[in-house]
Amino acid sequence: MRLASADTTDALTDARRLSAEFGEALANHAAMVLWAQRQLGGTERDARRFLDAYIRANHLAPMLPLDEPILRTDWTARLGDRRAEAAYRAFFREELARLGSAATLQRQYLPRLLPGIAASALHALMRLAYAQDSGSVAEVAEALGYWAATYLPLGEGIGAAPVTDQPAAVLLRVAEQPTLRALEFDDGLLWHAMRRTAAMPAFAPVHDWLAVRPDTIRRMAQDSLMVFAATGEFCALHAVSGTHWLRLVLPVLEPVDQDRAIRFFWQAIASVYPKMRFPLPLTEAEAESQRALPVPGWPAIAAAACASDEEHDVSLVYSARCEEAQWGDPLYRVVAARRVGLLPAWKG
Repeated sequence: MRLASADTTDALTDARRLSAEFGEALANHAAMVLWAQRQLGGTERDARRFLDAYIRANHLAPMLPLDEPILRTDWTARLGDRRAEAAYRAFFREELARLGSAATLQRQYLPRLLPGIAASALHALMRLAYAQDSGSVAEVAEALGYWAATYLPLGEGIGAAPVTDQPAAVLLRVAEQPTLRALEFDDGLLWHAMRRTAAMPAFAPVHDWLAVRPDTIRRMAQDSLMVFAATGEFCALHAVSGTHWLRLVLPVLEPVDQDRAIRFFWQAIASVYPKMRFPLPLTEAEAESQRALPVPGWPAIAAAACASDEEHDVSLVYSARCEEAQWGDPLYRVVAARRVGLLPAWKG
């Protein structure tokens, strides 16, 4: 992993200095989206336009000042304390300097953070994934600090045996729980929905349901795509892009922790399935019909995303392009084109 230059003053560098959240604990996408935009062919002018508009729209600001330092001997004491963002980011910068490499830093700390993978509605995972993608050693430390400060555990199951190796079957089983079907959500914050769902007794065994196999990440990618392609639903968008982020992070983990990460990640997706209102995945026949649509090429889709000031346009298009390259399913191009308005929008 190469070290990003310390003397750059481009928009991406500026974005990485800002607080990881804004307003009522909404995720600040700027640092991650600007990296994705760059990979899609965006220019520095595109990046500066996006960042300036994003700052104005969301009133972004620097982090709160560092309060009490995080100590190595009890570094977990403030997990999930958003007031500790500056302290956690400083702690992981210091640990990076002590340990000498991002890989060692992650082997030391990431396994303990996995139960809170839902941190900031998976956006801390996004930041860590794009730190890996960009090759920025320093950004790995910032991402871990973000993850620690917004850590969101959803439970570690009840120790029951798995019931399926199909990720979509986990979602459909969630939909069968009457108390989960009855849930109502008062606001749009995804991590609030995750926390509310996880507090329900019926959700406690969900962590245990998925049997992790060598091909589980591929199955997750496929099932996420089939749910999102059915409706274009906002939470399902995060399942598609989130599977991409998880895939980028998994190689830094030992095999046993890779399995844990996969299971905690899918638990997080299951926790927002009630907020999605339980959409059914496309059937294979429906998917084939969509794959047959006349779809623009990736250059046109990427250009439309780079011209957009909507963070999820850029995020989804970049993840979809990467996932198509990984898995070979042209349905990714269809959903990306729909998202940026190059195909008719989803109905409903």
